[in-house]
Amino acid sequence: MALLIIVLLIIGSFFEITITRRPLLTINLGGGVVPLILSIYVLTKVDTAKEGIRTVLAIGLTAIAIYLISLLFADFGHGRDIIDPMYIMAVSGGIIAYILGRSRRGSFIAGTMGFLLYNLFIFWQTLTGRIVAQVRLGGAGAFDSIVISGILAVLLAELVGETLERLQGGPAEEKENGDN
Repeated sequence: MALLIIVLLIIGSFFEITITRRPLLTINLGGGVVPLILSIYVLTKVDTAKEGIRTVLAIGLTAIAIYLISLLFADFGHGRDIIDPMYIMAVSGGIIAYILGRSRRGSFIAGTMGFLLYNLFIFWQTLTGRIVAQVRLGGAGAFDSIVISGILAVLLAELVGETLERLQGGPAEEKENGDN
């Protein structure tokens, strides 16, 4: 299933759908639609209502955090940067999504949907005339900030979760069954 998703991300990267022309809003199939569908699917599979509520809150808080970070890097993007500010926001979004999501699935959803929500807020600002911009949701395809933010959040959840589990002496099931 993971290979199918990777293939869809890559192939979908070549297709972009224009939603509005003025102001311009497009969505890339590989960088926007596939992560959105995957996030919605994973959200429907949460174990408890508490996890679902925590994940939805994490989406909003991740979007707000990414927006605040974007304000810090408002002067970037003039060709003199070491790293593109969108990737700084993607990495920050992934870290924040992990901290707020606290599970692999919650982290992935908060990372992808939080970044998508941030992009929609930017589009709202273009509609109200506060900024002049083109909004391309998932425009970089498989290398878009939406995808990077979600994947990084999951990687952090896995790395930190496994590390903490090892430091505590292994999973709880092994201790209970006496398999140590």
